[in-house]
This record gives sequence, C-alpha cells and structure tokens, in this order.
Amino acid sequence: MEEKQHYLYGMHPVEEAVRQGRKFEKILFKQGLEGEQFRTLLSEVEKQGIPYQFVPGEKMNYLVKGAHQGVIAYMARIDYVEFETMVENALKKSSNPVFLMLDGVSDVRNFGAIARSAECAGIDGIILPAKGGAAINADAIKTSAGALLRIPTSKVTNLRIPVFYLKEAGFQIVAATEKSESLLYDVDFSKPTAIVMGSEGTGISSSILSQCDVKAKIPMMGEIGSLNVSVACAVVMYECVRQRMK
Repeated sequence: MEEKQHYLYGMHPVEEAVRQGRKFEKILFKQGLEGEQFRTLLSEVEKQGIPYQFVPGEKMNYLVKGAHQGVIAYMARIDYVEFETMVENALKKSSNPVFLMLDGVSDVRNFGAIARSAECAGIDGIILPAKGGAAINADAIKTSAGALLRIPTSKVTNLRIPVFYLKEAGFQIVAATEKSESLLYDVDFSKPTAIVMGSEGTGISSSILSQCDVKAKIPMMGEIGSLNVSVACAVVMYECVRQRMK
C-alpha cells in the first residue's frame, strides 16, 4: 500500500487537486461508479491526460480504509517537466542533447536502474508514456539511487507526439531493436539524438518504430540472445558517451 501522504481519496479532494493542476501517477475509479460529479471529474481527468483505470470496490476498500467514494488518486513523486520545456532547456546548454524514450517499460525497478545509468551517462531527459509506462514510486526512486530526483522526466499521452516534435527540431530518432541488420556501433551519436528503447517482451511498438530514422541492434554472442532492458539501455547510452568523448 502507498504511504498516505502520496495519495488522495474522496470525490471532492481529488476533483479539487485535478482542477489545481496537481500531477498524478494514476487515478483509480470504482467499477460501476455513476453520477454527475463522477462524470465531470472523469471528463477533466481525460482532458488533462491523467492515467486512470476502473477497479473492483473490494480492491479500493483494501487500499483505503476511509470513505474513498469510489476514487483514489496517487500523487506524482517527482515534478514532471513538459517535454517541450525539456527540449528547450537542453538546447540552451548543448547543441547536441540526448534524450531517452521508453516505450512500454513498466517494471519500476528496471526503470529506476535505467534512470541511474541515464544520469551517469549525462542524458538530458527521459520521456515515457503516461499509460503503460513505469510508475515513479518509492521503489523506482530508491533503485535509481536518487537519479529520478535529478534528471528531467516527462510523461506524455502518446510517444508519437515527442517523436514528431524532436524530428522537427533536428533530432535523429534512434531505435534499439533486434529488427535491424545494422549494429549499434555504426550509429553516429554525435548528432542531437533521441534513443528509443522498448520493453523486453514486445520491444518498440510498430507505430513508433516506423517513425525512427535509424534502427540498430546490440550484437549478441551468447545463446540467450537478449539483455535485461536496463542493461541494454546502459549499453546504448554508453556507446553514445564513448563516441562523444573522442
């Protein structure tokens, strides 16, 4: 169960927090919830792109012992950055920033380990989807060794939005995927770059992969043929570091 200070419950408190623009990891609604106040709240949640899901009342009663009225909202543990602001700030510091985009990486410990490597590698920011992306909770922050409190992180409703934005801004979009004959070491990472990594199970979604400018794979010499996603991210990011240190 989440620590109390990191969630709200009850229709009015959650509605007020949403209207104030507070940041949320997700909002839970009780299955079968009805009423005008609920419909108004749901409309605003959808408008702001806040992740939400419907769950059985039994689960909500387990999570919260008080009068939750069918709604529980988990507060964001960090201050997310608008991805346009992230890009603008990075371009003020460097002519060739590097961003990491995570498509479907949902395990919080993997995500924390990725963020730790990203901060060490000097990555300028992490972009992940609001739905399907890992929650930034206590486990993620702990696994990241605090990196998630330092590295700019943005959540977006759809990863295609930052892909298009970054391409227009002159970035190359590099997909790390086994669905390529080119090797990671053939990629020119000296340019402004966004690295896209997918989940271990399904990889990068076809809709995102089709928009990538470069596709490259990590060479595999053993029989297993795959790496943990946090290790794969580190391999790719540090090839970028190696090239930029020349």
